[in-house]
Amino acid sequence: MSHDSTAAPEAAARKLSGRRRKEIVAVLLFSGGPIFESSIPLSVFGIDRQDAGVPRYRLLVCAGEEGPLRTTGGLELTAPQGLEAISRAGTVVVPAWRSITSPPPEEALDALRRAHEEGARIVGLCTGAFVLAAAGLLDGRPATTHWMYAPTLAKRYPSVHVDPRELFVDDGDVLTSAGTAAGIDLCLHIVRTDHGNEAAGALARRLVVPPRRSGGQERYLDRSLPEEIGADPLAEVVAWALEHLHEQFDVETLAARAYMSRRTFDRRFRSLTGSAPLQWLITQRVLQAQRLLETSDYSVDEVAGRCGFRSPVALRGHFRRQLGSSPAAYRAAYRARRPQSDKPSDAEEPPPPQPPQESAPVPQQTRRTAAAHAVGPTASMSTEPGKSGNEMYANGRPSLPGQRSAP
Repeated sequence: MSHDSTAAPEAAARKLSGRRRKEIVAVLLFSGGPIFESSIPLSVFGIDRQDAGVPRYRLLVCAGEEGPLRTTGGLELTAPQGLEAISRAGTVVVPAWRSITSPPPEEALDALRRAHEEGARIVGLCTGAFVLAAAGLLDGRPATTHWMYAPTLAKRYPSVHVDPRELFVDDGDVLTSAGTAAGIDLCLHIVRTDHGNEAAGALARRLVVPPRRSGGQERYLDRSLPEEIGADPLAEVVAWALEHLHEQFDVETLAARAYMSRRTFDRRFRSLTGSAPLQWLITQRVLQAQRLLETSDYSVDEVAGRCGFRSPVALRGHFRRQLGSSPAAYRAAYRARRPQSDKPSDAEEPPPPQPPQESAPVPQQTRRTAAAHAVGPTASMSTEPGKSGNEMYANGRPSLPGQRSAP
């Protein structure tokens, strides 16, 4: 799912300066960056695919700092261009940043600010959003990043409207994407914006990826607590909430357990997690419902009760808003996608009973750790049984039922 917002009037009216060219894409690389994210814009914009109907871009690979640049795998890269080459680009892509806790080089931030002021489109893939935020380019704007780093981005840059549910966010002249493969989604979106659906579709077929992926990051969200919540007193309240999702309680209950007023609790919770407490609670209940639909035979009414929803109607409304389908349709689609080997067979005999064994004592865990690992991440998508992988990327293939379609 993408988010295309209406750009601010001044951003919409900004013209590309005379020395910049729309077809020139500069990719800004830093030492310590992951090789996969770094390679995405190089592959999308740096290879001539005019024979397949994809208009050609001119690629400039620029070093954001002194080299040689070392990737996470230990490879050494030498970028042919420096920061000065960014002055010719109509699009500047920051594919990743090496650390969400360290500041980017000021020279690179200045180059990004100048490019934006001169009308260039600025793109941050995955942790590249932290570089854009450090440059002040995301202030007051919607943005996304990998769901795991979204709370840190929201906490460090409170003026940024972080949405961890989106695969990418297009805010006109500033664009950001979620982690890893979502960078491909955003690059395809840029090609689609520049040259239309046909060109983007042709490129997607060459890359053997869907032209548009449905859904957002919700299906990948983990129920573990954000790392930065650490030993904060609020961690105990969050852990209690995760352990008692089957009960009906509200944010007032959580605030009371934290011995805070509702206003203070809301402010503290948002600063730690990057989300309003009510939205976080609803999301956790929906994730719990998603897991039960995947792993149990409970009716939808029973699932609603076991996830703390006051009624099945409330579950259906929130489930549809977050995942784009009804609970029943989601369960049907999930089961249809499961490999046959994962489905129980009536012909299978149960395994013979094992003799009891003396078990070793289990180390005691803190409530926070136990709650954080009570439910693992939601299941990932798999291809439909009997279908080959490439069939998923043929033209005109409809989305699977129970998925939210991108606009």
